[in-house]
Order: sequence, then structure tokens, then C-alpha cells
Amino acid sequence: MDTTTNERIATKGAAGPSAAASPGSATPAAVSATPATPPKAKASGARKVILAVVVVVAAAIAGSYYLRQRHFEETDDAQIDGDISSIGARVEGTVTNVAVREGQEVKAGDPLLELDPTDLQVMVEQAEAQVAQAEAQLKVEDPSVLITETSNATAKSTAQSDIASSIAAVSAARQDVSQFEAQLEQAKATDRQAQLDRTRDQRLLSTQSISQAEFDRADSAAAASAAGVKALQQSLAAAKDRVREASARAAQAHARFSEIRSNAPRELDTKKASILVRKASLDAARASLRQAQLNLSYARVVSPVDGIVSKKAVAVGDHVAPGQQLLAIAQTTRLWVTANFRETQLRDMRPGQPADVHVDALGVDLRGSVESITGATGARLSILPPENASGNFVKVVQRIPVRIDLEPNQAGLSALRPGMSVEPEVRVR
Repeated sequence: MDTTTNERIATKGAAGPSAAASPGSATPAAVSATPATPPKAKASGARKVILAVVVVVAAAIAGSYYLRQRHFEETDDAQIDGDISSIGARVEGTVTNVAVREGQEVKAGDPLLELDPTDLQVMVEQAEAQVAQAEAQLKVEDPSVLITETSNATAKSTAQSDIASSIAAVSAARQDVSQFEAQLEQAKATDRQAQLDRTRDQRLLSTQSISQAEFDRADSAAAASAAGVKALQQSLAAAKDRVREASARAAQAHARFSEIRSNAPRELDTKKASILVRKASLDAARASLRQAQLNLSYARVVSPVDGIVSKKAVAVGDHVAPGQQLLAIAQTTRLWVTANFRETQLRDMRPGQPADVHVDALGVDLRGSVESITGATGARLSILPPENASGNFVKVVQRIPVRIDLEPNQAGLSALRPGMSVEPEVRVR
């Protein structure tokens, strides 16, 4: 009961007997018998109750936070990542048409820009002419192998025939020599007898034992036999000359045959090698034609992937060269999260663990899972990694990129863009 109530009761008691006798009214004795509660004591008790409630709530929150931190790891150093294709021309030329604008969605195969194809068409025509020339040269050279084979076979056959003929001639000449030698021996024997008869008849003539006619016949026979011996000697010498001549021709035929047999394969290989050279020239010309046709097709640049045109830096009339970046295409069909966790947070993190990803720009939560943990810290993978061996060393907690794959077919995936800030939370236990 507060002070204002006590004052009202005291006032009613002083008003008179009627007030004191009214039903439900407290008598002065009763009022004085009930002691009043001090205000400060009541306020102190309320504060204690409130403080106890706050302590309990704080303890519950702290306990819940501790239990949660044991099971989850989270970071705000994370972003959406995706492949960004740098598009450039594969041939040199002047831009005649640009078919896209910044931020435009494109599909794989959609035209992006076109180059002037005039020079490239000329190169195609030149390559076609080189192919025709190479085909003509091969056509001219191709029969030479068959011709060479036939010619070598004929020459070899002729040389073999010459060898056989020369051997036969040598054999015949040697037979003639043998015959003339036999005839010469017989003629020499006959001549010796004729000379003896002539000498004997000459002595008989001197004694008038025979007539002059008989002596003349003996003398003529002796002269004839001597002439026959001389003739046979000359024939034998001629036969021996023919043997030497036939032997020389036989040796020459053998040498010719050996030469043909040795050179024919080389000559044939030379012709075949020439054919291979012509075929190689034709293949090179056809490859040049194919390359020229490809270059002509490269005058029309198309999108290799689905995505959104970004960083467009080309306009009609620009002269571009191979390797020059003209625009970029951010691929939005295959995105993931790169979360840079502190190294102390990776103690229990493993690939395959589930994760929730909060996207700041969209205010939505997406589901995913840890796909991999990078093999080095972000500092080590930077362009200029720190060198702790030089200068003063200050220990800094490092961060290691973790890749988180997002589950497909979730609401909000189509609105994601590479570079968006996210806050992933990985359940590690």
C-alpha cells in the first residue's frame, strides 16, 4: 500500500462517525495495526529480478553461441565467382559490325562482331590456286615411277641377253681356236712331210733319178703345205682375237648388268621420293587452303558460351589484331562461391560439408557444399607473395580460399553475378 492510500484512509477517519460506520471502511485501529512497506526495498527487489533475468538470458545466448560456433564456421570475406571469357579476334582486320551492347545476354553461337572479309577471301583464292598447281605437278610426276620401273626392267633384261650372247660368242670363239689349233698341228705334220719329200726329190733330181716334173710337183706340194700352215696360223690368231673380243664384250655386259642392278633401285627410290615431295606439297597447299578458309570464317566472331556481355571495348571501324581483348562474357550459368576463411577455421573443414550462403544483394539464403580447399594461402598465390625471410617478421593469420558449389534449381540463382558479396556458413560438425 503506497503513501497516497494511507492519507486517504486517515482523512476518512477524521470526517465523523458516519464515515467510520460505513460498511467496508477500515477502523483507525486496523489501519494503525498494518505496517507500510518501504519504497526503496521494493525497488531493489525488482532490480534484482531484472538483473537475474538478464544474466540468465545472456548465459543462454552465450551458451547457444558457443555451441553454434563449435558446429559452424562463417566469414564475410567471400564473393560469387564465375568464369569470365575474354573475347578477341583470331585474325587481323577492320570491324564492320558490332552486334551486341554492354550488359546484353547472349547464347553460345550468337554473333558478336564482324570483320572485313575482303583480304581473307583473297587469301582463300591464292590457296586454291596453290592447291591446283600442286595437284598438276603431282599428276605430271606420278607416272614417272611406273615408267622408271619398266625402263629398269627392260634394261636389266637387255643386259642379261647381252651377257648370254657374249658368253656364247666366247664359247664359239674358243671352239674355233681349238679347231684351228688341231688343223694347224695336222698342217704342220703334212708340211714337214712335204718338205722332206721336196728335199729328197731335189737330191734325186741332181742324180737324174727323177724327172723335173716330179720334182716340180714335190716342190709345189711343199710350198702349198707351207702356205697352208701359215694360213692356219693366221686363222688361229684371228680366232684367239675373237675370243678376247668376246670376253671383253661379256665383261662389259656383266658390268652393265651390275650397274643396272645397283642403280635401278636408287633411281626408282629417287622417283618415289619425288612423288612423296609432290604429295607433301599438295598436302601443304591443302592445309594452307584450310587455314585460309578458317581465317575467313573467323571474320565473324561468335559467342563461345552463354553469358552477359561485359567490358565491351570495340566499335565499328576499329582495326583489331589477334590477341587483343575486345569484350568479355561473364558466364552466369555456372557460378560458385569463393570464401576466404582464416587458417584457424579450417581445422575441421572438409570437402562435401553442407553450407548456407547469404547473398547481401538479394537478401536470400542459398544452399551449397564445400567443393575444395585451395592448395595455398591467398597471400602465397598473389602476384607479389610476402618474403618472411627478409625484414622483420610479423605473424599474420592467413586466409585460404575455399570453393563452395551452389545447389542447382534454387530461387535467385539467375540473379547472381560474379563479384557479389556473400556470407557463407559451413557446418563442420
